[in-house]
Formats: sequence, C-alpha cells, structure tokens
Amino acid sequence: TKETGKPAVASGNCDKPSLPSDKVEMGRNCKIVTEVAQNGNDFTWTQHFPGGHTTTNTFTIGKEADMETMGGKKFKATVKMEDGKIVADFPNYRHTAEICGGKLVEISTASGVVYKRTSKRIA
Repeated sequence: TKETGKPAVASGNCDKPSLPSDKVEMGRNCKIVTEVAQNGNDFTWTQHFPGGHTTTNTFTIGKEADMETMGGKKFKATVKMEDGKIVADFPNYRHTAEICGGKLVEISTASGVVYKRTSKRIA
C-alpha cells in the first residue's frame, strides 16, 4: 500500500528546561511541513522549512542509504523499523517517527535533550 500524507506541525515540546527559553520558543514556532510517501518498505521523507529550505531523504527500511540532515550534512545511515516506529540514527542525534492517533509523532534526542513534534495531517 502506498500512503502519502502532508502533515503540518500542530505543536512542539522541549522537555529539557535548561535550554534557553528563546530556543524553546523558536522550536515551538517553527512551522515545518513534512511529506511522507510510503510504498512497502520504501520511503521518501521531505521536510519543508520556513524560508524555502527543503530536505528530502529516500530510504528503504533495513538498507543503508545516503541521507542529509536539515543542516546539509551528508552521511550514510540504515533506517530501521522498531515497534512500529521508524528509527534513524543521525550523526548527532536519534530520530523516531510514528503515526499515533492519526498524527505524526516525531522525537529527536541529542545530548540528553528530547524534542517532540506532533503534526496533524493536512492532505
């Protein structure tokens, strides 16, 4: 089955209060549109950031793929499926994503800081 969604950020939380409040607020206010196209184990994951920057990663679950961070750093990674979640280990952080209650829930963890972004489907 092929599923294509275009969720938009509905909310974001940073659970590490030691971050400066302006950084937490910037994360909450950053509206990112994520497009996910799935065909079996093949995914195309595109994120559209404010200001026109777009990052697209294409990968197959369990196979090494060329990836790019939102900052433009290129690397190789094997995206896995763990307990129904897509899991990617980026150079400086771990990212998980799952559909939960019809919403895209993404969690990024770096240096003990956890950022959770929940997106609602818009298309």
